[in-house]
Amino acid sequence: MNEKIKTLQIIHLAVCAGTILVYFFVGELSIEKLKTIPSINSSSAIYLSIPVLAFVLSTFLFRSQLKQIDPKLKTEDKFPIYQTASITRWAILEGAAFLILFLKSDFVLFGVLIIVYLVFLRPTEERINNDLTN
Repeated sequence: MNEKIKTLQIIHLAVCAGTILVYFFVGELSIEKLKTIPSINSSSAIYLSIPVLAFVLSTFLFRSQLKQIDPKLKTEDKFPIYQTASITRWAILEGAAFLILFLKSDFVLFGVLIIVYLVFLRPTEERINNDLTN
């Protein structure tokens, strides 16, 4: 089981590192750019909804995929479905971060917040067992 968790952790690291590198090189991040809060008007409201929608959609899809698992199965047998659900969740969050970066780079702070949340979703044995038992 530890090998499977390590594999999932490597996938997670690759997703996070790739997103961070793209933000670093393409987004031209600086402290001044992160401190600046963009002006929010009716035309930019859609860009504010991207992180919220990504969070809601990723969590909903993750939970709905986990609900399809037969509770009678052993943890090792549940793991492939958990891995698929996790990758789906990370892909949605990564896509939202890229959307913000490429569509409206003024809102790069919200993309950084998505990346921070993505980093905190690192799979651990405790988190996996908790998610699979709920």
